[in-house]
Amino acid sequence: MFKESLSRVVEKTEGATGALIMGMDGIAVEKVFLPEGNESNMDVAAAEITTLVRGAMRAGGDTGFGFLRELVISFDDIRLVARLLTPEYFVVLALKPEGNLGRGRFELRKAELELAREFAV
Repeated sequence: MFKESLSRVVEKTEGATGALIMGMDGIAVEKVFLPEGNESNMDVAAAEITTLVRGAMRAGGDTGFGFLRELVISFDDIRLVARLLTPEYFVVLALKPEGNLGRGRFELRKAELELAREFAV
């Protein structure tokens, strides 16, 4: 189920290179990468992004803005979009700089709705 959902997001998003479902412990639950995606670098980046996601979640609570839904990080060589599934899990989409960010965000939202059933307690 997880691999299929991630594969759909990557296939339907122009410029996507991979996607991961991450736990707040920084460990990937599932991942899908295209041949041009750099899996080893993405594992490290996704683990580091966990710290940013936790910080943004804390900031949302401290300021009264509410639960974090999405975080976009743009580097010179890659864009990362993190979409929260639950307080404990999130999905990360890796895009080339020229990739379709809007489509990626849309596909992540669809995946969130689909995966919510799997993460329901």
